[in-house]
Order: sequence, then C-alpha cells, then structure tokens
Amino acid sequence: MSTAKQVIVIGAGIIGASIAWHLTKAGALVTVIADSAAGGVATPNSFAWINASWGNPEPYFRLRTRAMAEWTRLAKDLPGLPLSWCGGLCWDLPTAEMETYAAEHSSWGYGIERVDRASAARIEPNLTELPDFALHVAEEGVAEPVAATQALLADAERRGTRIITSTVTALVQSDGKITGVDTSHGVIAADEVVIAAGVGSPDIAATAGINLPIETPPGLIVHSRPNEKLLNGLVLAERLHMRQTAEGRIIAGSDFGGADPGIDPQATARELFAAMKAMLRGGDGLELDFHTVGYRPTPIDGFPIIGRAEGMDGLYVAVMHSGITLAPAVGLFAAREILDGERDPLLAPYGLSRFAQ
Repeated sequence: MSTAKQVIVIGAGIIGASIAWHLTKAGALVTVIADSAAGGVATPNSFAWINASWGNPEPYFRLRTRAMAEWTRLAKDLPGLPLSWCGGLCWDLPTAEMETYAAEHSSWGYGIERVDRASAARIEPNLTELPDFALHVAEEGVAEPVAATQALLADAERRGTRIITSTVTALVQSDGKITGVDTSHGVIAADEVVIAAGVGSPDIAATAGINLPIETPPGLIVHSRPNEKLLNGLVLAERLHMRQTAEGRIIAGSDFGGADPGIDPQATARELFAAMKAMLRGGDGLELDFHTVGYRPTPIDGFPIIGRAEGMDGLYVAVMHSGITLAPAVGLFAAREILDGERDPLLAPYGLSRFAQ
C-alpha cells in the first residue's frame, strides 16, 4: 500500500485486541475504541480453554487447530504472554460418545490419549473422584484472558495504535460505504471499521441496517482466592469444569461456558463452589472469593461471524463464542483480508452472508 490504511477497531476484548495488534504490526494506522477497560465484557468472564475438542465439525476443527498453532506463534512475538499448554483431562460425555469423539478427532490428527483411572490419577493426583475411562489431550491449554488482552493492547499501543475510551453510538455512512464512527466524543473517520464488540456488536451493526443474529447466554463461574497448586491442567468432569489460574485461583463452572446462574446466582455460586471443593483433595482450605456472570456473544448457529458485511463497503465483523481459542488466528486472517483482500480459506464457512436466507 502506498499510504497506510486507517482502521477503527470497536472493542477491547481478546478479539479486538488481536485484530488491532495484527493490523498495527502489518502497518495499518489503528484506533481502538471501547467503552470498557481492556478485556471488554466477555473476555474477563471466560474459562479461557484453548482447544479443538468435541462437538466440532471438521471445518471448524481445522480453524481451531490453526488457532492453537497461532497461539504458539503469537507467544514468540510477545514473550511473557500468559499462556500455558497444561493439557485437558475430559470425561464429560457418556463413554460411547467419548469413544466416537476420540476416534474421529484422532483421525483428524488431534493428540487424544485414552487413559484409565490410574493414569488419570497420575495426571491429576488431587482429584477425589476419578473416572474409569477418560481422554487426555496434552496439547490443550489456557490463556489468562485479561492479561493476554492487556499484553496485546499494550504492544499494539507501543507500535502506534491509538486507544480511546468512548462509546460508539453509530456507524457513519457515505454512498453505501462505512467511513467512520460517531462516538460520545464526536465523529472519527476511517477507511475501514471492524466491529469486534462482543455482545454489543448487534446494536452497533444495526445503526447501518445490518442484522447480526447473535444470542447472549449467561454463564456463571466461581473464583477461589489464590491457593497452593492443586490442579496441573484442565479438568472437564461431569457437570464440573475447572482449572487453576496463573495466580493460583481455581475457577469452575458446570461447563466451560459457565453455569446457568438460575434465579439466585449467589446460591448457584455457593453450590458450585462446594462441589468444586469436594472434588479436590486439599480443597477444604479453598475460599470463595467471587463469582462472575458472563454473557457470551454466540451467533445463532454456534459458529463465528468473521468477514466483511456484504453490500456495505468498509465494514468488517468479528463476533464469536470461543474468542479465546480463535483470537490469534482471527487477528492474523482479519488483518490480511482488510489490508490485502486475501480471505483465508479456513474462514469460508463463517461469513455473515450465510444468514441471508
């Protein structure tokens, strides 16, 4: 490009941060606009499991495994990124379904190991309940979501990204093209605008007449006070998914998306925390610090929306659940598409146009 492209990224969660970082690194002039601190709304409430696990059709599996590889690449570019390939131990499915999952994903190249009770005990010696049969994937991991987002934004800012705390009230249009955004601080012009605002994305897109079919299911996660190490990796047991963070907190939900908060989230949190304590040898000393209720931006078919909005030049959309897993690949692919017009084949199923019918 003869002149640097000016791009506005709306949203400071892990997806917005990754897109901004990759765009800036590629030479764009980037402005990040968000009405919340680094991490946004969904990212701080994430279980932060990096995986290509069960429930994924092969095209989505391929995108997720590519994203896992991109996390490794990103960690080399950003030393100190809070990333751990700690492995995941799973028995959160009926045995027949676990066998089907293991056979299918193994044939796709996913490193699944079948483990018995003794092997599970060696992997996670502090579990009080162990399955007769489980699956272990050593290549799965976690990122500390807020710290990773902060690291991306700080490095992007060091490279020239401008970060503005403001509320986007509307997309600005001219002759069928998005030319900027209107904010609580006035109009800001750009060559391209990226909507990566999570649960806030549909309202922003609607100001340009664009419908983003997204649901926002809640998920409750409990957080212990920092504690001595009790878990080596991710544990995906029946109705209880948990891991220990870098600062020693054990976090848990009834699944990785969090528990249904119910009519009394405080009571739900207490019950979930009690189940977590009972599951851990040495868990008697754990203290509940707080719980979070996150709202996950989930397209109605369960898969990401990534790409330009058809019929509206100058607008790119990146909204998804599984933002933690996908962030580095989405950032890389979005930057290439925005700056060079190159759409990665792995993104083919995930354009907004699939909802046109």
